[in-house]
Amino acid sequence: MLLCAVALSAALLPAEAPPPLRVATFSIAARDPANGDLGVAVQSKFPNVRVAVPFAKAGVGAVATQSFANSDFGTKGLKLLALGATPEEVLTIIGRDDPDLQDRQVGIVDSKGRSATFTGKKCFDWAGGRTGPDYAIQGNILVSEATVAAMEKAFLGTRGSLADRLLASIKAGAEAGGDKRGRQSAALVVMREGASYDSKSDAYIDISVYDAPDPIAEIFRLYELQKVHFERSDPTDVIPIAGEDAKYLQRLLARKGFHKGRTDGAWDEASTSALADYMGWENYDTRIRRDGKIDRKILKLIRLKEK
Repeated sequence: MLLCAVALSAALLPAEAPPPLRVATFSIAARDPANGDLGVAVQSKFPNVRVAVPFAKAGVGAVATQSFANSDFGTKGLKLLALGATPEEVLTIIGRDDPDLQDRQVGIVDSKGRSATFTGKKCFDWAGGRTGPDYAIQGNILVSEATVAAMEKAFLGTRGSLADRLLASIKAGAEAGGDKRGRQSAALVVMREGASYDSKSDAYIDISVYDAPDPIAEIFRLYELQKVHFERSDPTDVIPIAGEDAKYLQRLLARKGFHKGRTDGAWDEASTSALADYMGWENYDTRIRRDGKIDRKILKLIRLKEK
């Protein structure tokens, strides 16, 4: 065990354990080896699971703490990971002074892709987890082990961003049985250095479904909104504004009061400025361009909205 982690563990742990919070759920903590993204996806028969289960820090790690959730595994665990402790060492350091350890369930992944999962003996059946390079999957009060098996298969078999893979994993877990008590809330957290809306924090994606009849469907809907309103345009999906598209946009902008210039399809600086104002008004801020081009996806959304 790392000496620095051991030396600081006593200072990191609270004098008294926090009151227990039973969070029956299934989750995955994971890392993207391609770009270092770290995140957690979770679904539960518990309201507002975002406040209890997922913790992540860019360049450090991701933690899911559930069953009788203990936030020390998230807050103190991330500090220990930053000091160089491994996920297994974090479980040992925080767990050794936890009187309710056997009621806990925890998954941890660090910035190197090392992972660990723990399921206490008192967690309600079915309870257990699976780990591998870059992921830790765990669940309790599940219909069966098929949930975590399906989650692992989906995560490993899905291409795309970490968020895509995390959501595919919890969707597969829900379809394989999930929480035997039903569904209520879900959350998706992904951290990437400097990737927030204003580039001043690491909160790349932070989506929470507080309470919904189908939280999996709802979190996918919200994720699509996240991509539209917070992601930059894909350079391969940008087209010049010309022809009928230019005429349509100029006339739309004139009708909306953003543009007083030409509407004959000859795209100019005034048209570009008016389109930027309109897109800011409609919260497409991250997709605004000043080069006479437009994101094909945004053009489609504008046409659908303004029918």
